[in-house]
Amino acid sequence: MIQSSIGKIHKPLTEKENWLGGQVVDIAICIHKVMGPGLLESIYEKCFCYELEKRSISFKRQKPVTLRYDKLEITDGLRIDILVDELIVVELKAQEYYHPVWEAQLLSYMKLNVNRLGYILNFNVPLMREGIKRMVM
Repeated sequence: MIQSSIGKIHKPLTEKENWLGGQVVDIAICIHKVMGPGLLESIYEKCFCYELEKRSISFKRQKPVTLRYDKLEITDGLRIDILVDELIVVELKAQEYYHPVWEAQLLSYMKLNVNRLGYILNFNVPLMREGIKRMVM
């Protein structure tokens, strides 16, 4: 058992989730080394998807997330930036300042889409390792 980033105890991630998580981090670092900070989020998203394709890792870009409230089903309000192999939620940012609401957003997407692992990747930092937030549910 491991303690997650939100304080709960859960089963360890699978070998595949760990491997894919390593790929997510490696891709982010590779892109940041070449492109640097200061570009639009959409540029980083295109580069990230290109790298996933090069590595033959399946993904969905701008995946809609269904939200239910009582009998109301909302299908057009939320989108995951990148869903890696149906297992990892990746939220991309290109902002000067980190905002804690990003964590709530990521956790909501993970809960609604039933994923255990997610990353916030903020590319507007001097070193990419400073822009990576990993969350486990």
